Amino acid sequence: MYRQLLLVVALILATGTAWGQVPSGASDGDLTKALLERIDKLEKRVAELEARGASMAPSPLTTVAVRQAQNQTREVQMAGMEHPQTSNTATQEAAVQEAETHYPSLAIRGFGDVDFSATDQKGSLSGFNLGQFDLHLASPLSRKVSYFGEITFTAQPASYSVEVERTIIRYDYDDYFKLSFGKYHTPISYWNTAFHHGTWLQTTITRPEMVKIGGIFIPVHFVGLLSEGSIPSGGLHLGYQVGLGNGRSVPISRAGDGGDVNNNRAFLANVFARPAGLYGFQLGGSFYRDEFTVANGHNVREWIASTHMIWTKESPEFLAEFANSHHQDLMTAQVFNTPAFYVQVAYRLPWFERSLKPYYRYDYVQPLPLELIPAGALGTEYKGSTVGIRYDISNFAAFKSEYRYFRRLTSEPRVNGVFFQTSFTF
Repeated sequence: MYRQLLLVVALILATGTAWGQVPSGASDGDLTKALLERIDKLEKRVAELEARGASMAPSPLTTVAVRQAQNQTREVQMAGMEHPQTSNTATQEAAVQEAETHYPSLAIRGFGDVDFSATDQKGSLSGFNLGQFDLHLASPLSRKVSYFGEITFTAQPASYSVEVERTIIRYDYDDYFKLSFGKYHTPISYWNTAFHHGTWLQTTITRPEMVKIGGIFIPVHFVGLLSEGSIPSGGLHLGYQVGLGNGRSVPISRAGDGGDVNNNRAFLANVFARPAGLYGFQLGGSFYRDEFTVANGHNVREWIASTHMIWTKESPEFLAEFANSHHQDLMTAQVFNTPAFYVQVAYRLPWFERSLKPYYRYDYVQPLPLELIPAGALGTEYKGSTVGIRYDISNFAAFKSEYRYFRRLTSEPRVNGVFFQTSFTF
């Protein structure tokens, strides 16, 4: 039985290999002929191996796999005969892939981290904590429809808080148009959509201050619909994202999971380029507009403009983002502009199997107006440097150590701190 299961796997892989080895310019007849010839050879090979097994009866799984491959090939051949003008290699590959995929097919990936911190800030807690336990759930529902979800369990002093960070159903029409509905990480910042919650994904221990989880400078989450895809642009490789949904909730650090609190929809647009000649390079800009309600009952109109320049080649790595929040209090007509940025550089060293990656980041966030800051919150002001090193223990685990020197309020003294983290994925 074990041998015949291996034969099934070999049959499927070999069929896919035969398909991939046919030149892209070949005709539909040539493709079908090549597949049929490959299947005939595999049938003979299966018969020879089963004969060697003597007392072993033919495996039903093997027979079914061969028949499915034959039927699928003949269906592709018939489709090409019925629609000679529209049949192409991509259509045939999609048909074979759909025949071999089961729907739904759930896959789960997880992320976790264990942290240690010690600072000279008065009243701060130090020692070990478990950080976030993060689960990613993905499942194709058909060839063009898929689901993705993200759930986090965050350690608190007395318990755990559970959050649905993302839940998205997406329809992929083609590379130029994909439509999805659900809860997202707001795509008005590169970091906010590239690294999510699993800290193993990012070089550093923490996120930049302007996009920190639970922060109020930008809306980290967004609930609504999103259209995205590629823009025909040759080697420039342009892409876009356009969204419409609920804006900030009350408090403004939360998304409108249960509905828009003031019936004013938020919308966003993001355009970026990934030139073919510069591997790992990305340049883009975003706009976000909303009207939200603060604790004092005032409605505030918000425009956020941001831009980023990224080079993730590892040697070196360069990340830089700038954003400006423009707010207008509709009750008093006051206008506020609040800038923020970060610059991060890193370099993966060539020694020790490229496992060491030192880095540095500078963060700057100008304080938001007091009218927008929830009671008891620290606000957004931040100026600080982070220097550290990441050591990849394996392909799926890393150890990080950092020193930070920062100030949250101009009236307060600067803080020194050391931080350590073991992050991993499974």
